[in-house]
Amino acid sequence: MTTNDNSPRHIRFNAFDMNCVGHQSPGLWRHPDDRSADYTDIRYWTELAKTLEKGFFDGIFIADVLGTYDAFGGNRDAAVRSAAQTPVNDPALLVSAMALVTEHLGFGITAGTAYEHPYPFARRLSTLDHITNGRVGWNVVTGYLPSAAQNLGAKDQLAHDERYDHADEYLEVIYKLLEGSWEDDAVVRDRETGVFTDPDKVHNIGHEGKYFNVPLSHISEPSPQRTPVIYQAGASPRGIEFAAGNAEAIFVGSPTKTQLKETVKKIRDAVEAAGRDRRSVRIYTLLTIITDETAEKAEAKHQDYQRYISNEGALALMSGWMGVDLSGYDLDEPIGNVDSNAIQSAVTNFQKVNDDGTPWTLRDIAESAGIGGLGPRMVGSGAEIAEELISWVDETDVDGFNLAYAITPGTFEDIIKFVVPELQERGAYPTEYVEGTLRNKLFNKGDKLPVEHKGSSFRIGSAALAQ
Repeated sequence: MTTNDNSPRHIRFNAFDMNCVGHQSPGLWRHPDDRSADYTDIRYWTELAKTLEKGFFDGIFIADVLGTYDAFGGNRDAAVRSAAQTPVNDPALLVSAMALVTEHLGFGITAGTAYEHPYPFARRLSTLDHITNGRVGWNVVTGYLPSAAQNLGAKDQLAHDERYDHADEYLEVIYKLLEGSWEDDAVVRDRETGVFTDPDKVHNIGHEGKYFNVPLSHISEPSPQRTPVIYQAGASPRGIEFAAGNAEAIFVGSPTKTQLKETVKKIRDAVEAAGRDRRSVRIYTLLTIITDETAEKAEAKHQDYQRYISNEGALALMSGWMGVDLSGYDLDEPIGNVDSNAIQSAVTNFQKVNDDGTPWTLRDIAESAGIGGLGPRMVGSGAEIAEELISWVDETDVDGFNLAYAITPGTFEDIIKFVVPELQERGAYPTEYVEGTLRNKLFNKGDKLPVEHKGSSFRIGSAALAQ
């Protein structure tokens, strides 16, 4: 899609990372140029943040899980052995350090609605939004690993659709606390009278629901965005319904332009059906880019990376994502022989056959997921990658790309060195940041939730009257 003046639409980049080793590329931590094993060193994160800001990335999106991948082989050994998202640390605790060394970069943190009561979590959101000066977003997840639920005292997670019912009420409590408890002018800071906050402008939310009872007020004063930007990544019908009412940035994963175009249209239609502008969400698709000065150098780099793939780690991740133990199947067994509808539907997200017409095997899936997880992979020179990215945006109506890495920070450094200048030369990538909060940078329409967003309906005082 192009703009009205026929120039390309600006492509948006997010860096996709996790406070762990390897993230979407298990095994690549062994590469001599990879620094993901330095994830416990805050200097790794601050240097990465500064690098991404130089490349005008919208933000760094930090994934998270609260359990181990223990479906493969019926235990966690493969995941632990290969560092497949284990060990993993808290994403939120990285933000303050990265915010201190940057001015514009956004921070999307992942937190599950099943794992913490909304009242203390609302305070964490307000705190992060304050200390980043409004540059934080929340990726709302409902969870998918049974091990996480078990460690919190449950036998298993709630059923899929009920997890979203639970999340709906969780978001309602968050909106009430962040939007509907403190009025905009509650904090007066009057040194003469000694009144810091006008108590008449702080209100109890009186929430009584199926899952939560939160009768009293929020404990934090309003932050620059009040509600941080809402991210979401659910692709099921119930997940899209949830996103249509809440999300402002949506992450998807589609291996082909055709599938991506269908997914993007489905999401935008759902957003419009929910009473919102269909362009009031930014949609990013998962992608891994391997690039260099020339196509030949990029391919050589790609082949080098492939030597470090951990098939065991990739299948441990895939088993967890699919909820099926893949350890009972031979690596060279055609995927069609695997008796699982879940796996069959996941495989179609790659492709049904190889280029030579043969069916995919588990080895094919492991090698594909071994670099970049469930997303596609682009290999080429900066110019080739730039042209391909423009075509994906033009043909699918996606807004941008959630960029996984093969190695870190090298993958991001390569994109900034070889791809970003090519996109900028074509007028398809920003050369400066929009000022203000993350929400304003994404939409250039102010700092707060737009009027048509369901969260804005909980506003009180002058902010509510202004609507």
